[in-house]
Amino acid sequence: MKIEILADAGEVAAAAAAEILAAMAARPRLVLGVATGRTMEPLYARLARSASEGADWSGVEIFALDEYVGLAPGHPGSFRSYLEQRLADPLRIAPERLHVPDGASIDPAEEACRYEARIQAAGGIDLQLLGLGRNGHIAFNEPGSPLDSRTRVVRLARSTREDGRATLPQRMEPPRAGITMGIGTILEARRLLLLATGPAKEPAARATRFGPVSADCPASVLRLHPDATLVLDRAAAGP
Repeated sequence: MKIEILADAGEVAAAAAAEILAAMAARPRLVLGVATGRTMEPLYARLARSASEGADWSGVEIFALDEYVGLAPGHPGSFRSYLEQRLADPLRIAPERLHVPDGASIDPAEEACRYEARIQAAGGIDLQLLGLGRNGHIAFNEPGSPLDSRTRVVRLARSTREDGRATLPQRMEPPRAGITMGIGTILEARRLLLLATGPAKEPAARATRFGPVSADCPASVLRLHPDATLVLDRAAAGP
């Protein structure tokens, strides 16, 4: 796994934006996997500006990593709403080209299977963007997740739920379950780009870089991928 250590979160966002725009220039019909959360917000602000600077996003297809179970697509706390506001709307990406699991499905397990099938029907993910959880999770794959897992319904760890409060409406209780791409699904992407910023991510980043490849730290499995890059700021990289 390639490691890049940059000065701060702004530089991480700039580097990731450059990688994504270069991938899009090389493949205008790019299938891009995206993440949510605070780490992604500076990156998405940069990508949003790219449309006004001439970048053509009309051929890009976007797949979200995950969604909360129980939240309808229009719910202000849903990941679909997050991605529409910060990415799809500013980039003028047609609604049918933004794919997010339906958290309000009456059968979340069946919705997970349908979502996996939609990824396959699109030809797979060309470039998958990932954030790093404090406990080493990627998407909603918590520690202990099978390394060959597919898109499925999962229960969320307390730390994941607490970290999610930042993007939820005030006083909303974080959902206890989500639909997530599995680790096996993620590893099938042709290229992976994992971002981590801030001192709270340093223990997980250290385990990802130097610990054993293990379900105890799901992000560590990215070291097995042939084209994975971990981009850290100095605070997340540690001493």
